[in-house]
Amino acid sequence: MDDVTTYDPVAEHERTRAALEAALGRLVELLGGIDDLEVPSGVPAWSVGDVGAHLAAVYLAYGSAVSADGGVDWDALLPREDTTFGKRIAAVNALSVGLVAGAERKRLGAILAERGAAFLRHSEGLAPDLPVPSPWYGPGRTVPLAAATGLLLSETLVHGLDIARGAGRPWSVGAAEASLVIGQAMVTMMPLALDAEKAKGVRIAFDLALKGGPRLAVVVEDGAATVTRDAPPRAYDCRITAAPTAFLLVSFGRMPMWKAVALGRMRAGGRRPWLATRLSELITAP
Repeated sequence: MDDVTTYDPVAEHERTRAALEAALGRLVELLGGIDDLEVPSGVPAWSVGDVGAHLAAVYLAYGSAVSADGGVDWDALLPREDTTFGKRIAAVNALSVGLVAGAERKRLGAILAERGAAFLRHSEGLAPDLPVPSPWYGPGRTVPLAAATGLLLSETLVHGLDIARGAGRPWSVGAAEASLVIGQAMVTMMPLALDAEKAKGVRIAFDLALKGGPRLAVVVEDGAATVTRDAPPRAYDCRITAAPTAFLLVSFGRMPMWKAVALGRMRAGGRRPWLATRLSELITAP
């Protein structure tokens, strides 16, 4: 587990695109088999239809960001006040639920299929490191295209699970899919999601080793975080070894950490293994 690995960013981005297309197809099929979109979902206070509407907004956001014309006046929609990342995302999420409402929700599957296809079409052939405008994360904020693609995959997988749980339908999140999300999206998003107040005065280096997946060095230092893939050897305070699917679900609050540990899908080691729980306290999913 101590070997430094390397990866091909272009090839991995293409695999992420393929995984996104496949997951989107599964999601559309799932929604097509649900008659009542008002049943509660796996997200507290959101119905299955609310989750689908949120996903439609996410696809619209990134599809418009990579298209030639932009297509959306974000200044008119997004919160203008200066606030924390978590509060900003919570406000954006609340707004997203109402963007597809009423009778239009009956077309959720078709809307998701159209918007997902648009993102894939407009982003085809673009470099993984291309900056994609992401003003919902903050004024002037951008993320690499690879991260945007990985984020769409994570939203599809995690919210697909939320919809399936609400509808009593099966839904799977594969290890290969989870590894792509972690490698493509989490490297960018974990520093953004750091709770800067909680991280003040904190200095912890985590070695995050995903079985069969990427390895990340997550370093929290006095209110900021860096996440490095394939980092050179260094001293770490805590090593977290996890199955990719378990880590993804724990990170997004869809599986309690104790369950992942009890099932043997996550364990902590290193000089200070008790610090493992601090990672989810410092970096939280909005």
